[in-house]
This record gives sequence, C-alpha cells and structure tokens, in this order.
Amino acid sequence: MDSKNLNSHFKVLAIAYLLLRCVNAARTAAKPDGGKGEWQLLLKNTGVVAMHMAITHRNTVVMFDQTGSGRSGYRLRKRHDGTRCRDVRKDFNDSSCYAHSIEYDVWRNSIRPLNIETDTWCSSGSMLSNGTLIQTGGFGSGARRIRYFTPCRNHNCDWREGRKLLSNERWYASSLKLPDKDDRVIVVGGRGVFTYEFVPKRSPSEKSFILPFLRNTYDRNEGGNNLYPIVHLSSDGHLFMFANRDSILFDYKRNRVVKKFPRIPGKGSRSYPSTGSSVILPLHYKDSFRKVEVMICGGSAAGAFSAAKQGRFLKGASTCGRMVITGNNHRWKMENMPGPRLMHDMITLPTGHVLIINGAKNGCGGWNYASNPALQPYLYKPKKMIGRRFTILKSTKIARMYHSSAALLPDGRVLVAGSNPNNKYAFRNVPHPTELRLQAFVPPHVGKAFNGRRPQNVSVYTSGNDEIVGYGERFRVKFLLNTKLSKMIAFTVYATPFNTHSISMNQRMLVLWCRNIKRTRDGWFSAVLEAPPSAKVAPSGYYMLTVIHNGIPSRSHWIKFKHT
Repeated sequence: MDSKNLNSHFKVLAIAYLLLRCVNAARTAAKPDGGKGEWQLLLKNTGVVAMHMAITHRNTVVMFDQTGSGRSGYRLRKRHDGTRCRDVRKDFNDSSCYAHSIEYDVWRNSIRPLNIETDTWCSSGSMLSNGTLIQTGGFGSGARRIRYFTPCRNHNCDWREGRKLLSNERWYASSLKLPDKDDRVIVVGGRGVFTYEFVPKRSPSEKSFILPFLRNTYDRNEGGNNLYPIVHLSSDGHLFMFANRDSILFDYKRNRVVKKFPRIPGKGSRSYPSTGSSVILPLHYKDSFRKVEVMICGGSAAGAFSAAKQGRFLKGASTCGRMVITGNNHRWKMENMPGPRLMHDMITLPTGHVLIINGAKNGCGGWNYASNPALQPYLYKPKKMIGRRFTILKSTKIARMYHSSAALLPDGRVLVAGSNPNNKYAFRNVPHPTELRLQAFVPPHVGKAFNGRRPQNVSVYTSGNDEIVGYGERFRVKFLLNTKLSKMIAFTVYATPFNTHSISMNQRMLVLWCRNIKRTRDGWFSAVLEAPPSAKVAPSGYYMLTVIHNGIPSRSHWIKFKHT
C-alpha cells in the first residue's frame, strides 16, 4: 500500500474512532443516572419569602411568610380591617399594608398576592380530601388560629379564617392528615406545649391530650430540640413520632404508646432547632403496602444552639438512619451523606429516589444561627448497595438556608424558594440576605434529552370517569410511548406535602399494582391498575400519578382516592 493510500486508510480509521467515541458519549449522556441535573431561574422576585409551601391539585403553589416580617414586595390597597393603606410614611412601614402570601401558577410562571390575616410564623398544615389546605397555628395572634385555602379555577380564591380555635397555642408544631373518614388532622407539639389535638374535634367538649413523649424529649438549654416533631402514618394506622433523637409508635385513637423504638445513634439532635429532615420510603404493592421504612438525615451537633448564640457554628451531622417501623425487628441502619447538612429538605421523586436539597453545613436553625450554605443537592437511591447510594448533583449559586422550602411539581422538577435568616427582610449588610428569587431544580431523569423516551399524554379512566377512585378499585391509565415497551415500567402515586422548616408533612409515595398492560389498536398503551386497599395506606385526597418507563417519569396526572 503506497503512502497516499495508507494516509487515507488512517484517516478513515480516525474518523471511525471519533464517531464511535461520539456514539458512546451520546449513550452515556442518555443515561438518566449519569447527569447532574440543572437549575432554572423562574422569577427574580416572588415578593414574599416562601417560609411555607404547598402545591395544589390546580397546579398552583401556595407560599407564605410570617405577617410580622415587615414590608414585602406586594403592597395592599386595604388592611384586613378595611382601612385604606395611604401613601404616607406610617403606612409604608405598616406590615399589614403588605401581602405575606402568594399563589404561584406553575404553567404560567406567574404569581398573584393573597391576603392572610393572622401571623403564620412557623405554623403547620395538611391537605384535606377535597384539596383544601388546612393551616394551623403560628405566632402571637395566629398561635391558635385555623385557616383554609381552597384552590379554584378562576384564581379569585383567597385565605379564610376559621371561626373555631385550637385548644393550645401551636408555634413550631406539626400536622398530619389522618385516615379517618371525617377528614381529620392531628396537630402535635409546639414551643412549650407537650400536647396534641384534633381538627375538627371528635366531640364538642374535646380538648387537647397530654403527650409525655414531647416533655421527655425537650431540651430546655438547646432551644427545645423537639420542635416540629417528625410524624408519619404507618400502614397499620398508628403514628410514628420522632423528636430530638427518640421515636415511638403511637395509637392516637386510644391515646397510648404502642412501641418505643431504639434511639437513633450519634450525638446531637435531629429536630428543630437542630433541624434534620425525614421521609418514609415508597410503600409497595408487592408486600401489600405493609412494610414502612423511615429515613432521617442530618441535623446539628450537640450544643449547636448554645454555640450559635455565641457566634460559633458547629459542623452539622453527616449521617442518615433508616429503620423499618413495622414488624418486630427495629434497628437503625446508619450511613454517611457526602457531607454535613441541616435545615435541608428531603423530597421523594417519582422514581423512588430521594432528593436532599437546600440547607447549611454548620450551626442550627434560627435567626443567623447557621453558616456555610449547602449548595449541592444529593440524590439518594435506596435500592443501591450502601456506599453507592448518594450522588452529588449540580450546585446552585443561591443559598437556601433558614426559612427556605421545596416542593415536587407535576412535571418532575423541584420548586425551590425562600431563605431568610434575618428577623426582617434584609437585602444588604447581612451575612445571608433575604432571598426572593424562585428556582426549579431539574433532576437528571427529567431533562429534555429524555423527552423522546418519556411516557406522554397520561390520562386516567375510572368507572365514573371523574378521576376519583375508591379504595381497592381498579382503574385504567392510558399513555403514549415512542419506544418499545420494557418490563421496567412502574406506576407511582404521590401525596403532596405541606413543606416548612425541612419537614414535608404528609409526604407519601406508593408503587401501585399494574394488573395488566397492552397496546391498543390506536397505538396507545392501556394499563389496568389497582388503587391502594385503604386510607391507612393512602389517606383520602389528591395524588400525583406518574408512569415511569426505564427510569424516565412522565408528567404526573392528578387522581383522587376516597372512601366509598
């Protein structure tokens, strides 16, 4: 072969090699677990700090702050008492002349101000079965108040104050929707309050109930360390309660402790102001939804609150603990996150993975009691081998510390907002300014690169064709798929939580039983699913249903489970 032909031959080989590298690179890029995700800036100014956040079945997100936070970005024409807000210095400095709550439209990327009357600072909430947000407690005049927000199509709905009051003041309390038929929630704890109560009451004379567990976990010298207790509903209808470092299984109907669990290993605390976070891992039809496993991550070092008051910010906890709370064998299985974290949020993704986002690495919760913001989200894959479960994702440039929040959206993105470690809105001359920018984090499996492999046009068909399903009933889900159907297909439903102070109250995910699936003549796929067996497994209300094919989730579709 002459030199000219030899050079041509090598050029062909070189081109083939480069093409092969490009193909392999494309294949690698097409793996949903291979990416790091991306950040989107949605709005430069929400006007209101999202101390609290909840997504509604109308695809809107309610965000609100404390009413005493000072001037927000939205000025009102009138106060709640009807008096006019005038263009005078006194009214410009009057916080009642400003909105402290907004409703964000997910698809329009727009916001509108809402009117909230009493102070919601560090309050709690749950979604009722009709999609109404019930909001309980707060500070000062709002500590015993019950508020309601029912989303509507015409966007004219607003907050309304309930006439009845809570039995006790509930500041830094937790709320959970119960499986009862009469749409009841339980409200647990609060600063200096060692009781729980029901809303609505079970009888006209009912008051609150003493819960010794809360007094036993109270740390007077460290700001409590048992506030915003973690509360999860177990599949047997009892409540898992965790505060400080201890946990119990509680029968709320009989007002008694069913079981005491072992103390989570390690020093320090996991509850506010130490502020770790928690999820229950997805419940699965394969074991009839019986197995319930709790996961708790992060928190503050022992003495962090006292140290922060002196300007010293101790390194937070790097550990996570997992424990099965059903059955008879209870032991915390510990593992390490890539780094220390507190004041973070744990969001269960449609894939069953857990996103750990927001927070700080040092200190504890409270006004300017933390430093070193945690800018890198972690993705946790529960089914991987220990040591291979965590992945570090793309870093943000915006600190999300005290009073930040996060929520899963129907398109798979995670909405991130808030952060205000200051007593009032402060935008300069402070270590961590008040943050009003609105972001969305796009997990790796949600990126545009996977749109061609994503299940599309998900729709739900029920016996009444109203997208409402009774427990144990079968219903049909139709969707389009541009690739060959794989055995790696799953259907999940997600109960949207009320998120504040690192606690996603009522967050819950289930993997449903697909009894059969087939391709129809018109090219659609039709799957017959079975609803959860009872409200103990899935309390009545709206859920986001998602089709996951080869690790790629569809856009979620709203469905409602109810008592028949």
